[in-house]
Amino acid sequence: MSALKILSGGAAHGLVKSITGQFREMTGLEIEGEFGAVGVMAGKLRAGVQADIVVLTAALIADLVGENLVTAVSDIGRVETALAIRSGDPQVVARDAEALRAAFLAAEAIFVPDTKASTAGIHVASVLAKLGIADEVVDRLKIFPNGATAMRSLAASTAARPIGCTQSTEIISTEGVSLSGALPQGYDLATVYTAAIAARAHKAEQAQVLIDLLTGARQHELRARAGFVEI
Repeated sequence: MSALKILSGGAAHGLVKSITGQFREMTGLEIEGEFGAVGVMAGKLRAGVQADIVVLTAALIADLVGENLVTAVSDIGRVETALAIRSGDPQVVARDAEALRAAFLAAEAIFVPDTKASTAGIHVASVLAKLGIADEVVDRLKIFPNGATAMRSLAASTAARPIGCTQSTEIISTEGVSLSGALPQGYDLATVYTAAIAARAHKAEQAQVLIDLLTGARQHELRARAGFVEI
């Protein structure tokens, strides 16, 4: 069976997976491609990797529109960066800067995505710097290529007090971890994710079908369940 090719930020993986069966029934196609740090995915498209549909942050999609690499842009929703724990561990609630600082300092291991190429990872690095503890926790940072990998590693961690920080959608879609809470005001981040058809798409018509499934009113509940907040 032929497939629609996707390049996507990891934040959308769970949502795309949830509508794969419906998309297959409508088009006869599977969905294949890569999910990872948004900067890496944008770089792959710029390098000529073939894709039919691209799902990245709104800011990156806007750049790609300007570079004539994507068209037919549609917003999916906002995704918060949040704290994660292993399933069964005590909740970590950080309602203000002091509580957030204490949570990071108490953790024996901090699982995060790429701090240079992923939306959440870049934000975590800036938060640790803003809290004044970046140097203090640097040896505890466990950095992975994307949020999904970081969360799977958190789930398997044997540390006594591990936590994670990545986008809520990646936490929700990973078995063995639980969403513990959003970051406090002033340290929070809500990122709009957007879908677009690649300018060199081989299956532009089917890509639009997937975009309609990702953004349509009928999928409101699926988006909410996956961690997307309506814009």
